[in-house]
Amino acid sequence: MTSTRRRRPTLDDVAEAVGVSRATVSNAYNRPDQLSAQLREQVLLAAKNLGYPGPNPTARSLATSRTGAIAFLLDSSLSAAFSDPALSVTLDALAKAVDPAGHALLLLPGTEAQGGPPAERVLAAQADIAVAYSLADGTPALEPVHDRGLPLVVIDQPLLPATARVGCDDRGGAALAARHLLELGHRRFGVLSAPRLSSAGPSGLESARASSFRGTRERLAGYLETLAEAGVTDVAVSEAPWLSADNAAASAASLLRGSPRPTALLCMSDQLALAAVAAARQLGLRVPEDVSVVGFDDIPQAAWADPPLTTVRQDLAGKGRIAGELVLHLLDGGTPPPPVQLPVSLIRRDSTAAV
Repeated sequence: MTSTRRRRPTLDDVAEAVGVSRATVSNAYNRPDQLSAQLREQVLLAAKNLGYPGPNPTARSLATSRTGAIAFLLDSSLSAAFSDPALSVTLDALAKAVDPAGHALLLLPGTEAQGGPPAERVLAAQADIAVAYSLADGTPALEPVHDRGLPLVVIDQPLLPATARVGCDDRGGAALAARHLLELGHRRFGVLSAPRLSSAGPSGLESARASSFRGTRERLAGYLETLAEAGVTDVAVSEAPWLSADNAAASAASLLRGSPRPTALLCMSDQLALAAVAAARQLGLRVPEDVSVVGFDDIPQAAWADPPLTTVRQDLAGKGRIAGELVLHLLDGGTPPPPVQLPVSLIRRDSTAAV
């Protein structure tokens, strides 16, 4: 029985139809700058008429040992990541930096238990380089990155020797926030902390200090050291178990129900700060008349909030752009440069006032 299945057109068929070499057809797809616009258009038109879909991406990656993909390792689920404005700004800037080179982003979501993606998912990822976004210390996700010999760029955390990294001055930014509230006369403080991923047990000061996330430990230290210098040592700490609005509001409410009630809340992110404002209103408290609230990050929503949020600004877009530049540098064979620490500043808006 004779098969009637039509043979799939090949690159050779296109070359024969146009009367050019295989290399010329290949360049039309892979190195268009090597052809005149007229010749490339002629090649692509012939390919379309023949039904040739273009070079096989899998075969191309096997031939070049490159996939063109960047594995972006997250500490949380995709739903949590997509609702994180700080991540959105950073990721958008990184994507713009690598887009001209034709690289794609492969998002690998994390789990709450590990503070990063499962190791087997990273091991199977088809990527040329990994970017770790704010992962926990000791996360298993980075073991396969090392085992595969993939270049690595770290955004924020963890700290690793001889690794390209960009972050911000977490401790210095927290100190700015605490100092601002002290200058307004506040002496009763609460700290709304980011998730700990530490040993099980009650949340509070000691568990926040034991957080597996370096950024949490640094911001907490910045708050507490600055307050201690002013003689304030009794500070209530509550953790938001992963960054859902309901969890954060409940944690903030537990602080505001304390006795004596804090007159100021130091929040480790703007998302936490916005949840704290909502919790205060639910308890019948006014911001800033009854309680002042300071965030961290300066996400776009901070300026639109009611009231507009006083916060510590870090350059989220700059962080993403520099991370993208580090990716391109390493893919070109460069060695990891010294870590980059971006400065922070205090943005005063209407969520803080004198006692």
